[in-house]
Amino acid sequence: MDQPTQHAFLTRTENIPTRIYETASEASKVIAGEIAQAIREKAARNEHCVLGLATGSSPTSVYAELVRMHEQEGLSFQNVVTFNLDEYYPMQPNALQSYVRFMHEHLFDHVDIRKDNIHIPDGTLEKDEVLDFCLDYEKKIKSFGGLDIQILGIGRTGHIGFNEPGSGINSPTRLITLDHITIVDAASDFFGEENVPQKAITMGVGTILQAKRIILMAWGEGKAPIIRKAIEGPVTDLVPATYLQNHGNTTVFLDAPASVELTRIKTPWVLGNFRWDKQNIKKAVIWLSQKIKKPILKLTNRDYSDNGMVDIITEFDSAYNTNLMVFNALKMTITGYPGGKPGMSNDEHPERPEPKKKRVIIFSPHPDDDVISMGGTFMRLHDHGHDVHVAYQTSGNIAVFDDDVIRFADFVNDFHEEFGMKQDVTQMLFSRVSEQVRSKEPGKADTPDVQKIKGLIRRAEAKAGARYVGIPDENTHFLDMPFYETGLVKKKPIGEEDIRIICDLLQEIKPHQVFAAGDLSDPHGTHRVCLDAIIQSLRRLKDEPWMQDCFVWLYRGAWQEWEIENIDMAVPLSPDELLKKRRAIFKHQSQKDRPLFPGHDAREFWQRAEARNRHTAVVYDQLGLPEYEAMEAFKRYYLED
Repeated sequence: MDQPTQHAFLTRTENIPTRIYETASEASKVIAGEIAQAIREKAARNEHCVLGLATGSSPTSVYAELVRMHEQEGLSFQNVVTFNLDEYYPMQPNALQSYVRFMHEHLFDHVDIRKDNIHIPDGTLEKDEVLDFCLDYEKKIKSFGGLDIQILGIGRTGHIGFNEPGSGINSPTRLITLDHITIVDAASDFFGEENVPQKAITMGVGTILQAKRIILMAWGEGKAPIIRKAIEGPVTDLVPATYLQNHGNTTVFLDAPASVELTRIKTPWVLGNFRWDKQNIKKAVIWLSQKIKKPILKLTNRDYSDNGMVDIITEFDSAYNTNLMVFNALKMTITGYPGGKPGMSNDEHPERPEPKKKRVIIFSPHPDDDVISMGGTFMRLHDHGHDVHVAYQTSGNIAVFDDDVIRFADFVNDFHEEFGMKQDVTQMLFSRVSEQVRSKEPGKADTPDVQKIKGLIRRAEAKAGARYVGIPDENTHFLDMPFYETGLVKKKPIGEEDIRIICDLLQEIKPHQVFAAGDLSDPHGTHRVCLDAIIQSLRRLKDEPWMQDCFVWLYRGAWQEWEIENIDMAVPLSPDELLKKRRAIFKHQSQKDRPLFPGHDAREFWQRAEARNRHTAVVYDQLGLPEYEAMEAFKRYYLED
């Protein structure tokens, strides 16, 4: 259900009607339902329903639900006319990254839409033909009476369609040069930034704003900062999505993570008439301490009243009582014993002291997330004598450069020659793989041979990292979940086999602790899918006796850290431990210096991890807690959530 907004004061900073849902899937079903209703109503009047469609990860669940409704509920697309927002230029329609291909794979090939009712910008045109095409595109939209519904995603630059910063409010369909940030964000789809087209054909802002109904959707924490600007910021061409504030029938649909920067979510107490509970008080006191740069125990009654938080003082009688409650809650999260400290009660420590030796599974979505995200805690758990297992959920085979494949194939070939072994097979492999790499076009998928070698490279690095921590080989598990093995950035939906693999390992180990990646802002989506598989598996096994004594801890990956108020366990790291963690990350040589898919942060993964861990320690220190070199943070997950 979307978050209640019956109190107008909660949304008074929002300039576009906004609905927040717990998950993207839930929101997508509501959007698909609205589109289906419009299609049926138009069909009943024997009219076309004209849809403006978007591509990218945001609308895929909407399209999947529309396909389901077509197959199971008889939703017909015979009266539907579509106009897509954009297409890369130049772009062949059968290319992996083509929006023509995307739309057919996700929607058109699965419904009964008429082929001549499909309109998508043409990326194959000669440049001198583009202007006439764009003018004709506008005329075609108008000839059908305009767009009934336009669905949109939003880029980190605030672009809608490919209308980058600087686009005018009346801009028409046109050829545009892509912003560098947009190119960086698209790099993973093209197997490298250098392969991303520099231009695109896009509907203009003016074209979009003429739609009778506009739906903008955004999922994940990575979209939260730009969503706040789009909804609460001033209208400006620097953030083209803000133009939607001038449209009388636009609604923004968000999942919970994408909403976290909105005022009603981040600092709702500043809006007035706020209902306080312990978690909100904790969040607000941390915010106040950071805002006025005072440690928590030094906050005064005046500090609270001057910042719209006097109701807290009324509830707890004084700043002193409030400060002490929040300070103690934060202090209780700090522990050097992530597996539980002997002699400590459950009320004094995030983890149980018993059993003294716990069985632990660390799930790592990619072969390096374990040491990047919780390498220090990983080492602590092993050093304290716990039975630690690490499960690498995917092969990570797409994130290896092609020249590494040649280098390793060459090594195997030379190895056989050096030791006088038969070379026929290895020479053939080396020649075949070398040719496959040389002949691969930019942005194309790897051959099965190349995928296997890349997977073996990542596996060897993961083994080296685990051995450095001290984990025996028999405690490392390579799950190679099938959803990932497409050879492409785009993955298959989670399947029964993926869940079975997780369930089998859980049943084998019967862990007391499960650590999993809760990093939902991972721009490539693998962390999100891997977590979903774990949660589904744990829910299936919830009645198993061992599950009654199993704690689930979520860490975050290279992209973002938990907010301080959401941290349930903070594990301090000494300078030596931080250095050892760095060396464990260095075992992943294929990801060193320049990862193939770095995302929007150009720093290496070890640099991001250290900066994040140090920042967490600094914030704890600024709040008045003990000062440490670095900290790794975890949030406990409850299955009933």
